[in-house]
Amino acid sequence: MNLQNDVSAQLFSVRDFVRWAVSQFTKGNIYYGHGTDNALDEALQLVLHSVGIPMGSETLLLDGRLTQEEKEELISLVEQRVNLRIPVPYLTGTAWFAGLPFTVDERVLIPRSPLAELIEKGFQPWITDESLPRILDLCTGSGCIGIACAYYFEEARIDLVDISFDALEVANSNIGQHEMQHRVSAIESDLFTELVGQRYELIVSNPPYVDSEDLNSMPEEFQHEPALALSSGDDGLDITHRILKEAANYLEDNGLLVVEVGNSCIALEKTYPQVPFTWIEFERGGHGVFVFTKEELKLYEHAFI
Repeated sequence: MNLQNDVSAQLFSVRDFVRWAVSQFTKGNIYYGHGTDNALDEALQLVLHSVGIPMGSETLLLDGRLTQEEKEELISLVEQRVNLRIPVPYLTGTAWFAGLPFTVDERVLIPRSPLAELIEKGFQPWITDESLPRILDLCTGSGCIGIACAYYFEEARIDLVDISFDALEVANSNIGQHEMQHRVSAIESDLFTELVGQRYELIVSNPPYVDSEDLNSMPEEFQHEPALALSSGDDGLDITHRILKEAANYLEDNGLLVVEVGNSCIALEKTYPQVPFTWIEFERGGHGVFVFTKEELKLYEHAFI
């Protein structure tokens, strides 16, 4: 009897498969970092999605028995998670960001930015007006940041910009999934190159910011994500330097720039010692997100390389 048949013969319920997945993930010593931080949450995310049970309602259905087809699919998914180190959102095709579901695959990063918390708070206290006319999501990937902004700023028109045509295909699918075609547009552009003459009240960006050392030492799970969306030179800041240098030209006079650089925040401050960065503190964890007004960007434009 092969492994799949052996497991299938011994496990029957949703509860059984959650328990089995937890043990497999623990034995397999997988890395958590794409939406969960422990084996139980990882197992629940994978098992419940596979059998079509919404998260939060599982307590009523944990003892429900699975069909043979459901068992076989789940066993295959767990094996792929452990043996191939494929992150769960790529296996299910869905990731959650700011309380919203997004389609993801290996053409885009899996959403995990602390910017979700900032969006849910309406970018307060830096922004107090919910009727922003225009927002730019720069280096958009799946489009999750810009589309989440569209839910909070209900009157805004939002541009999703990325250099990757493949990523924009995913972003466009998410625009359709959330029925935002009337307010959200995807644009293929190398940062600002295709945005000449455009102005925004808010530019928010989660650009590639992983330095070469970190990129080479990342767990196997991250090797499934597109390198184009992670790597940004030796210090992780090649793209951020360009954003700082050019963003003021695309902001309205009252505009705000918000950028995530993660662990590269240390290198950023060392590069611009004369620039006082404002770093956001998050209640739910996360770091390395700075904000600049257009006025501040113009004040320090001489410093940005």
